[in-house]
Amino acid sequence: MICWMYPGQPIAFTDTYSNDPEFQKIAQLCQDTTGFNPMESGTSVSSLTQSVRLQLHGVCSSLYRSGQLMSQGCGPDLIAEHSMGIYAALAASGSIDSGAALALTCRIGVAMAGMGLHRDYALGCVIGLTSGPLAAIAANNGIYIANHNTSRHFLLAGEREKVDTALAEATASGAFSVSIFPCDAPLHTPLIEAIAGELRRIVAEYRFSEPRIPLVEHIGQTTLTAATIPAFLVDELCRPVYWETTYRTLRSRGVTRFQEVGASSALAKFNRWIDSET
Repeated sequence: MICWMYPGQPIAFTDTYSNDPEFQKIAQLCQDTTGFNPMESGTSVSSLTQSVRLQLHGVCSSLYRSGQLMSQGCGPDLIAEHSMGIYAALAASGSIDSGAALALTCRIGVAMAGMGLHRDYALGCVIGLTSGPLAAIAANNGIYIANHNTSRHFLLAGEREKVDTALAEATASGAFSVSIFPCDAPLHTPLIEAIAGELRRIVAEYRFSEPRIPLVEHIGQTTLTAATIPAFLVDELCRPVYWETTYRTLRSRGVTRFQEVGASSALAKFNRWIDSET
């Protein structure tokens, strides 16, 4: 059984597919839909933040890879998603079309970017600690664990100053790697509830069909339906990503081959880590 995995926002722009006419078509669709062209080195549409541009770049890469794999006859039996990868995953499942996936990515991203106008937020990557000690550190500093990627790979989210302090504590507690990244909003934390009403209004403007390919979500590992997708799109922004649990669930459902469909190989690396502990 084959599972396609859709990763979230990449950390940098790439030009891996820019010479391919099929990617150029997707880039043009992105330009027409959002005003942003991923082939222009992230410089188009000055009103969009770097995070929103990267989110759109990631979706374009995923849409392109989906098309390439389908043309090779390598379609999936299941689809899984991680964070902002949900929009490309919805398109791959047949629930929405590519234009809607790009529009939703942009509009949701812009809504979250509004939070960054009032506070300085960041993501903190912690490798080496288990969830218990890290959860205590996060709570002590008023931030949250946003991504449970493996048993010892996590992302923290919250105000940048608090994330900085938490990372210092994590290092002192034995983490062997920490790093920090700027972001527009405290993604996958309860702090996103502040804009939940706006997010619901955006999502309500779209129609979702029943996924033709089963799509497993990253919170409770249920299979999404047309009826549950709208609520999930808001809920997932307010709650953590549980990738390790999702991966193990997919394995238990009979998946033997995983294909990462995007601009990175982060999920494949997480899977190898999880497998090494099994």
